[in-house]
Amino acid sequence: MIDKETVDRILDAADIVDVVSDFVHLRRRGSNYIGLCPFHNEKTPSFSVSRSKGICKCFSCGKGGSPVNFIMEHEQMSYYEALKYLANKYHIEIKEREYTDEERQAQSERENMLLVNDFALKHFEHNLFETEEGRNIGLSYFYERGFNDAIIKKFHLGYSLDHRSHLYESIKAKGLNPKFAVDTGLCIQSDRGIYDRFKGRVMFPVLNIAGKVIAFGGRTLKNDPAKYVNSPESTIYKKKNELYGLYQAKQAIVKKENCYLVEGYTDVLSMHQAGIENVVASSGTSLTEGQIRLIHRFSENITVLYDGDSAGIKASLRGIDLLLAEGLNVKVLLLPDGDDPDSFARKHSASEFQDYIAEHETDFIKFKISILLEGVENDPIKKAAAISDIVRSIAVIPSEISRALYQKECSTRFEIEEKIIASEVRKAIEKNAEKARSAQNRLNREESRATDEPQPVSAESRQTVETPSSQPAETTTPADQTQTFGDGVFKTYETDVIRNIAKFGMCDFCKAIDESGNNYNISVLDYIRLDLESDNIHFSYLPYVKIFEKAVSLIPEFKASSASRITEIEAECEAALQAGIDEIRNKYSNMEDIQREEKNLRDRVTQLHNKRVIEFQSSFLEKKLCSDPDDDIRHTALNLISEKYQLSKLHTKYAKIESDFDRLSDLVPGSLWVWKDAILAHQIKEIQNQMKRATTPEEIETLMLQMSELMNLRAQFAKLMGERVIIP
Repeated sequence: MIDKETVDRILDAADIVDVVSDFVHLRRRGSNYIGLCPFHNEKTPSFSVSRSKGICKCFSCGKGGSPVNFIMEHEQMSYYEALKYLANKYHIEIKEREYTDEERQAQSERENMLLVNDFALKHFEHNLFETEEGRNIGLSYFYERGFNDAIIKKFHLGYSLDHRSHLYESIKAKGLNPKFAVDTGLCIQSDRGIYDRFKGRVMFPVLNIAGKVIAFGGRTLKNDPAKYVNSPESTIYKKKNELYGLYQAKQAIVKKENCYLVEGYTDVLSMHQAGIENVVASSGTSLTEGQIRLIHRFSENITVLYDGDSAGIKASLRGIDLLLAEGLNVKVLLLPDGDDPDSFARKHSASEFQDYIAEHETDFIKFKISILLEGVENDPIKKAAAISDIVRSIAVIPSEISRALYQKECSTRFEIEEKIIASEVRKAIEKNAEKARSAQNRLNREESRATDEPQPVSAESRQTVETPSSQPAETTTPADQTQTFGDGVFKTYETDVIRNIAKFGMCDFCKAIDESGNNYNISVLDYIRLDLESDNIHFSYLPYVKIFEKAVSLIPEFKASSASRITEIEAECEAALQAGIDEIRNKYSNMEDIQREEKNLRDRVTQLHNKRVIEFQSSFLEKKLCSDPDDDIRHTALNLISEKYQLSKLHTKYAKIESDFDRLSDLVPGSLWVWKDAILAHQIKEIQNQMKRATTPEEIETLMLQMSELMNLRAQFAKLMGERVIIP
């Protein structure tokens, strides 16, 4: 593991303009640089690079980030590999911290399992090409399926000899630890000894995103009920987090800005051989969130290919809702009757296949409507069930604009008023949120029982408003008005708050007085943190939760860095001041002139000092967050701090422009008030719904009292916000 000191040296040394210039021709535009985006084809430059912020971003496709993230995206590297790449570029020696005993043991086991798998891959390849049994059975099968040598070698296909323990004995003969042959699932331990799991099968190795062999699939060529046998899960293989063919497809997916999803190994092979390389397989299992996140790393667009005679289309539709919930743009392609991607690819060239896709692929919601409505047009009950199913799919889509368009489409196709569809979608969204709340509460109860201590509701989902920081202490929200919500419910209102943290979190915001009566500076981050803690409010959108927690964890590091950096700035300013004074005294002889010029000089040096301090404070979190190993933190922070436009030199030369930093005293508390007001509005709405269901006068009276107190709070917020009304 690379030690933190080395990581910091790499991040400090990596100049974003220098790194990007290795791959993109840049030209200066104002204080930034601009060029053609390397992640998609474009004619007009939209890829902006900011040296001061240390980030780059394409304002067309959205990709970019810090030097580390740029290398990860462009070269398809892991975080660790990107750090090593930059260390090599800047001639920084990699210092890796020593593992603990537990880490060393886990790493040793992982490396040994990968080593055994790598040997098995070469062993199976050797059997396929160099043994008579392999050529006569395995290679003949692949040739009969139409696969050429190039594809066979590209995907490292192989053959396991039909002997009880040939692989196991070969592993021992090689001097490898046979224990890991069992741990990886290559071999099986039984009462009769150890035998090879895949004997007599053609082999399909599964590679992870870095190209390491983590599992195998084996197909029998005999009349065996177990047609395919796959490696069991292990330390190195978690099926739900892997996709077959992703290692070979990842660059094509990025280049084509689309991913084709098929079911089996041979579907991937045939499409690659036909020239369509941006394809992966779920290996016959339902899609998981881990697999979807893998796809999302490389593209926001996915096309799911269905067999023409697939009987399980309706059953598989539900899994695609996960793709919609992740924010992916999903299309569906139904192949002709009797064809699957394997057979269709073997019958057609790449251009013919691409033309067919372009002509026949359709939006998923439209496809689902047509599938579910088939044969139920005259059955009101089945038709209503189909509409409900469609509504559930629309409800998981994050984008409000996309939901609105699909609601309109449903209204037209089902001949139902759009407001009815919209109402059902809202109910489905609320139901999903309720399920998330229940699941979180259940998890909290389980954790509480496990520790025998009462646990609070999680930071990701709990929201409580008590009192705005500027209102009288005696006016508080009722204790039973604590409200729990699912992830992201208040994302819109949380965004400005978390943006202020990401951009200015470590900047000085105001003065405070400690218990001894001494003044000290409070940062933007500390002000927001204390304000949220006082009202027991938490971020609901998971990436914002991560950014907030990461920022708080960096406070000690910032304080340590700040002391040394401010000392450096003071030394630089003192040197500049002394040099300026010497120059003034050599230039002027009149004392009044000297005093006037020295005063101007001191003012300029003071401004320079303040500017350097602010630059350090504001850039600290930006660089840390945009270079974080966590994908959510890195990508979300980039979007928060990126600025598409900058003022022209002419405009800034003749006009005093008030920046966001100049307006922090309004922006920071204002963003908090807006968020709190939205929470209050939601709580009022919840109480109104409860009143509709109330059955006794006492219950109604209690709810009305609670609503009255909340309305009073909103009235005070309205004064603070300038009479703005927030409707969540």
